[in-house]
Amino acid sequence: MNKRINLVLILAVAMTSAFAQINLKTGLKSENMDLTQNPGDNFYEYANGGWVKAHPLSPEYARFGTFNELDELNRKRIKELIQELALERHEKGSIGQKIADLFNLAMDSARRNREGNTPVMKEYKNILAISSREAWLVNAALLGRQGVGNFFGVYVGADDKNSSQNIVNIFQSGLTLGQKDYYLENDSATQKIREAYKKYIVTLFKLMGESCDVAQANMETVLRVETAVAKISRSRTELRDPQKNYNKMTYVELLQKYPAIDWNLFFRTLGYPAFNEVIVGQPEFIEGVSKLFRETSLDDLKTYMAFQLLTDASGLLSDDFRNANFDFFGRVMSGKEEDTPLWKRSVSVVNSVLGEAVGKMYTEKYFPAAAKERMTQLVKNLQVALGERIDAQKWMSKETKQRAHEKLSTFYVKIGYPNKWKNYDKLDIDPSLSYYDNLQRASIFAMEDMIQKKVNKPVDRDEWYMTPQTVNAYYNPTTNEICFPAGILQYPFFDMEADDAFNYGAIGVVIGHEMTHGFDDNGRQYDKDGNLKDWWTPADAEGFKARAKVLSDFFSNINVLPDLKANGELTLGENLADHGGLNVSFKAFQNAMKSNPLKKVDGLTPEQRFFIAYAGVWAGNIRDEEIRNLTKRDPHALGLWRVNGALPHIDAWYKAFNVTKKNKLFLPKEKRVQVW
Repeated sequence: MNKRINLVLILAVAMTSAFAQINLKTGLKSENMDLTQNPGDNFYEYANGGWVKAHPLSPEYARFGTFNELDELNRKRIKELIQELALERHEKGSIGQKIADLFNLAMDSARRNREGNTPVMKEYKNILAISSREAWLVNAALLGRQGVGNFFGVYVGADDKNSSQNIVNIFQSGLTLGQKDYYLENDSATQKIREAYKKYIVTLFKLMGESCDVAQANMETVLRVETAVAKISRSRTELRDPQKNYNKMTYVELLQKYPAIDWNLFFRTLGYPAFNEVIVGQPEFIEGVSKLFRETSLDDLKTYMAFQLLTDASGLLSDDFRNANFDFFGRVMSGKEEDTPLWKRSVSVVNSVLGEAVGKMYTEKYFPAAAKERMTQLVKNLQVALGERIDAQKWMSKETKQRAHEKLSTFYVKIGYPNKWKNYDKLDIDPSLSYYDNLQRASIFAMEDMIQKKVNKPVDRDEWYMTPQTVNAYYNPTTNEICFPAGILQYPFFDMEADDAFNYGAIGVVIGHEMTHGFDDNGRQYDKDGNLKDWWTPADAEGFKARAKVLSDFFSNINVLPDLKANGELTLGENLADHGGLNVSFKAFQNAMKSNPLKKVDGLTPEQRFFIAYAGVWAGNIRDEEIRNLTKRDPHALGLWRVNGALPHIDAWYKAFNVTKKNKLFLPKEKRVQVW
């Protein structure tokens, strides 16, 4: 009897373990789905309806999705790592001291409230005391070292047509609201934002002790100057064209073409050594701001600069400044109801300033070698699949296919964390100084580090453009690299215990997405060495444009709000990358199943689980204000449409779910985009 009981118990445990293992291996959670939805009518709700209902927006979020969910987990982990350091004693100048002291400064809101506007008052008065345009330009450069904007921006990066070398770039800037539409459009929603913006400007000047009349007059000046800048600015869509935004000239030509600006004085004050060439991204803009600089009164220029200082500092000062910043950028622009908690903001600041130092601690604790090995193999499998997809395109010539293969074979793959870590020895975090002063030091450190390492220097291909703890990935065309930080290599993007259906549907599509960026409407213009160079036959280039236009037009006809359509041109690159990522990863998944076939589990085929895993990556909730904000400025489509807009163009999805013309998401085959 006892033996039988033991046997029954053993069998029960075995069956339970097997069931748990099956559920674990699928990687899917049925509670995240809404099985009352027809997948052919609303696949987003079918795959994510349960998650959406279970994750209503908290007051601090304008948008919350799986990226945010994982970011929250990472932030809690990083907080624990930082707090461990904060409890220890550290030698001055050590990484531990810098991380701990910066975090403690960020957390000390009581001190900031005692200091009020004092940390920024000296710089504010310096601006008001400017007596010449030359002095204004010097001050613009000094503030630029601290990250404060002015009419134009400057950075050093790879020369798009000589990608192994860095070059100085000058580009349009000067708009606090980020892009020109907010100043020039007159629909009711935009007007409402502008009215709130006016109140924000007035509030900041009043917090500096200005009277209501002076603050009001200053607001009118700021809006007038920024509107003039908006009129000569290129749109976000126009800025996506790498050829039109590449205008290389000698430094002597820069001096000759735009003499209203004393470039020698400006760059010398920034701390740049002599250099011979420069890229002017938007020549007509630099011509326009040169005229604006020449013709605008000095008093108006000073007022504009003073506001740039204040809006940049507003999140780093006392609560009244911080609240003004949140009320406009958080409530009005994004629809948030509450500010992000102080501890989260503090972790984010440490992440921003000492990102790789934090990333080193993070990866040592949370990124196993096995995850890197499996990702490396996944990337190789995706490269094979993309090569097969290239060969399958009947609209491409053999010549263009060959060059596409050459580019694919030279992808530089970065996974997890850098081979070498950033050195922060020259950054001094001093707790005797204000929080604001320390962050200005951090900005100056970053500027000087860029100048020292990049001006007149070759490109460092080992540099990372994201920290290891970042929940994201990227493709960089000038180095032809794809990068997958450790932060994103976790559930729901990557699961070491899940089967291929899940991982190819989730992280596999992310990998394929970044690879396809090398062949999207922007990335395809760069060759295997990262140079902006036309390697397509004319017929193939026209064929690509015609096919890409199908996707652009499709998304431009989507109503994201009753009075607002998506911008298919702005989001074209990301939509093409989604399209390619889905096709490439599904192909890699099919290849993997030849040697490791999967069965139906819980009534779902492997193919169905692939697409459900993909959709799960984009689960989220979002406020209407943030929909409007992102549609105007973000090159990514909204999460809903990265599912319901992307999948109707994927033939395999129709087959997996038996989608027919009776379904709402059905598109006739001739209307589906066919690129990669």
